[in-house]
Amino acid sequence: MSETTLPPQITDSHCHLDFPDFEGQLDDVIARAAQAGVTRMVTICTRLRNEPHVRAIAEANAPVFYAAGTHPMSAADEPMATVEELIALSQHPKFVGIGETGLDYHYTAESAGIQKQSLRVHIQAAQSTGLPLIIHARAADSDMASILASEYKNAPYSCVMHCFSSSAQLALAALDLGFYLSMSGISTFPKSQELRDIFAAAPVDRILVETDAPYLAPPPYRGKRNEPAYTALTARVGAELFSLDYEKFAAQTQANFDRLFTKVAAYKAVA
Repeated sequence: MSETTLPPQITDSHCHLDFPDFEGQLDDVIARAAQAGVTRMVTICTRLRNEPHVRAIAEANAPVFYAAGTHPMSAADEPMATVEELIALSQHPKFVGIGETGLDYHYTAESAGIQKQSLRVHIQAAQSTGLPLIIHARAADSDMASILASEYKNAPYSCVMHCFSSSAQLALAALDLGFYLSMSGISTFPKSQELRDIFAAAPVDRILVETDAPYLAPPPYRGKRNEPAYTALTARVGAELFSLDYEKFAAQTQANFDRLFTKVAAYKAVA
């Protein structure tokens, strides 16, 4: 592929390259991503005991950065993270975000109290490090909006609502705090018009794109394993939502990502 025909560059802001779905296939997965224009990806560690493995993936692959935290659905099963632990991890040059953390009352409402405690630990780490918080929110809109706002009053921090698929009210609450909304494959599904409307009403300078791979593959791969290359399919839907050429929307999401994930932008500049 010649330089003149390279697709616009975009970033998969959230994937899980350490999951067994990708074992032994990362070279091919990253190569296909590059062919699609996905030249950077942030792989997310969801259990801190797996951080060394996730870190190794980032160290071994130039386009890959990473974040780490305790997923809310695992909060009751994992040791409680500490602010000090997260700050220590953040010293790695390719560690670029705190999380994913958050609240999930759809499957794990019984651990709501532990989830809230874990969420606040992660927020404090984001406040201390200046790295963006990566939020998973499902069926917990009221508590999520309340905690995000109250903690922001204590000390500002930056944040992305990853794989956003919640209510317009939570979207507005996040946007009012200066946070970002990330589009995943869910926003491309035929029955997701209400979600697309929420994104379309948001400022385009607060939109990121992601896969959440290996989950939530967009059409025509729905039901199959997702991978970073498919970020481009979601981004094309995003371009349509905002009535932008794909090239302009891709460039906008790149600028948005760099503004939020400042450590990635700085790493790119000195690498």
